[in-house]
Amino acid sequence: MTLEEKLRAGHFVLTAEVTPPVSADRNDLLGKALPLKGLADAVNVTDGAGARPHLAALTAAAILVDAGIEPILQLTCRDRNRIALQSDLLGAAAFGVRNLLALRGDDPSAGDQPDAKPVFDLDARQLLATARRLRDAGELPTGRKIGGQPAFFLGAADNPVDPPPGWEPKGLAAKVDAGAQFVQTQFCMDAQVVRRYMARLDEAGLGGKPSFLIGIAPLRSAQSARWMKEKLFGTIIPDAFVTRMEQASDPVAEGRRICLEVIGELAGIPQVGGCHIMAPNNDAAVPAVIEEARKTIKRLA
Repeated sequence: MTLEEKLRAGHFVLTAEVTPPVSADRNDLLGKALPLKGLADAVNVTDGAGARPHLAALTAAAILVDAGIEPILQLTCRDRNRIALQSDLLGAAAFGVRNLLALRGDDPSAGDQPDAKPVFDLDARQLLATARRLRDAGELPTGRKIGGQPAFFLGAADNPVDPPPGWEPKGLAAKVDAGAQFVQTQFCMDAQVVRRYMARLDEAGLGGKPSFLIGIAPLRSAQSARWMKEKLFGTIIPDAFVTRMEQASDPVAEGRRICLEVIGELAGIPQVGGCHIMAPNNDAAVPAVIEEARKTIKRLA
């Protein structure tokens, strides 16, 4: 089954993420991705993460397809105008890449070449609408017909929040209207926040429309947890987890235990379709977490 089919069938999925290497050797990418084969339901490939050069995301996604791994292609608006984005969408379909995550992209000022000129000809919502038109109408935005039949499963990003009174998910609603069928979120390790966030989305009429994959992480240390809370916009990590990491005799093992606990709690929230496991500088931890989760969490069986 594809990622889309699993989510439509009500399966609780676990996706992972790899950052393509700064390398011209495909084996450097496969060294990161192959340990996830048969474990992760799909694997994100990032697109110029941190506004730094890496092996091209579309190329990386094609390599994963060839290796029998279902990719989720992150496609950012930062580096390409609409012509290049439409060409990459056609290329993705030709390579058999189905899953697309439309993103704005990090500003070049955050990277190692801050003088690079950003494009931002389209935003993520417009990119979603373009991809949907290719898939559903078989045509470019100009009306020009395309050959072949893209089978895109379209995704957007969002930051879970603990909704204050009067909060409205206007940005997310616009992305869903543009074609988003699944949503991957920033790190949110607080299941109670997710419950309240999903309840508010239900009230706004978004519950059950896109499938939600909540971003989580196997924490490495109390220091890294604090850094994520302070430096990664939208990240939610309860203080109690940071304290547990500080007091743990084996922080890495404790981080895995916390991650598994959060997966179990999120699997108990009906509106949540799965977890997206990200582990910056800790890729080796992800296969073990997924393997253990599949043994212990009923909704994953």
